[in-house]
Amino acid sequence: MEAKKSLAKYWIYFFIWLAIMIVMIVFARQFFWLALPGVVTYFSLGMDII
Repeated sequence: MEAKKSLAKYWIYFFIWLAIMIVMIVFARQFFWLALPGVVTYFSLGMDII
């Protein structure tokens, strides 16, 4: 059997990146896409897709 790995760390990073992205949408709309790689990466790690 495979050992179950903890995904809590990835979810915490996802919510941090999500907050950064929301702040960037509010204050610097033209640069919000800079936070997208972090949001997408940590969401997929949190869902154990990659």
